[in-house]
Amino acid sequence: MPISNISAINCHDDEKEILAGLRQPQKTISPKFFYDETGSRLFDEICRQPEYYPTRIELGIMQRHMDEIAGLIGPCASVIEFGSGSSIKTRLLLEKLTEPAAYVPVDISREHLEHTARSLAVDFPDIEVLPVCADFMRPFGLPTPEILPVKNIVFFPGSTIGNFSTKDAVDLMRVMRLEAKDDGALLIGFDLEKPKNIIECAYNDAAGITAKFNLNLLTRFNREYDADFKLRAFQHEAVYDEDEKRIEMRLISLHRQAVHIAGTRIELDAGEYIVTEHSHKYSPERFNVMTREAGFEPAQTWSDAGNLFSVQYLTAI
Repeated sequence: MPISNISAINCHDDEKEILAGLRQPQKTISPKFFYDETGSRLFDEICRQPEYYPTRIELGIMQRHMDEIAGLIGPCASVIEFGSGSSIKTRLLLEKLTEPAAYVPVDISREHLEHTARSLAVDFPDIEVLPVCADFMRPFGLPTPEILPVKNIVFFPGSTIGNFSTKDAVDLMRVMRLEAKDDGALLIGFDLEKPKNIIECAYNDAAGITAKFNLNLLTRFNREYDADFKLRAFQHEAVYDEDEKRIEMRLISLHRQAVHIAGTRIELDAGEYIVTEHSHKYSPERFNVMTREAGFEPAQTWSDAGNLFSVQYLTAI
């Protein structure tokens, strides 16, 4: 299956972004760099850990309400998924929709995208599958389906929206609003505010899968950006910031060291850390201020009995 390269991923731009983040007083790396083939596989494994509630709870919400969701979407819709990831929730959606026009997965990990797209194309032979390898935080175009859709539905499950700052999240949803067009909608999952201990356990699973996922980022940099990170010199940590309402995932330097990446020397003190991910938790009210700013109006909201997670169907305004 051919993959659209409408937005070719520019490695030079990625390299500049990585170096800019590592040169800041508080060193950062974008979480998008987690998702090479190994990172995508490890994230799927994280989602199966007992402590990691978001995937399990969101899937339960969708299973209970999928008939209603499919009714709101209606027939002959094109489903555009930002960050295709695992296909479990996608399959659930496509199975219930009436004669969907196309499925357009957009993902930065080519290997993971190819696997997901091919598998779905086999299992849903009547749906045109049009995968696009792109960084959806940068401008990209979409292929035109053979069947003209009645509406575009942007699908963004998994609480990924929480990885972005408020400004960046609004900017991303504005991009989604453009892709949805005036008659379209956004189906999105987001993590709700809850006690700190529940959140921190989810990002520090007992099996250590999240730690492997975090450290794999350094393995990827060693392979793809001529870096020399020593994995044993770093330790995974995830802590919840109650003021900012977000988990902060870190790689802590265990001793004073210098590393090289893309020909650049980066120094770290003992105890200094690199922030690799933020995951914001929202109240429904705070989240809907953001969605309205981006051009969406909530039409329906679903959550679990424990109010751990929420799924929303938002229409364009």
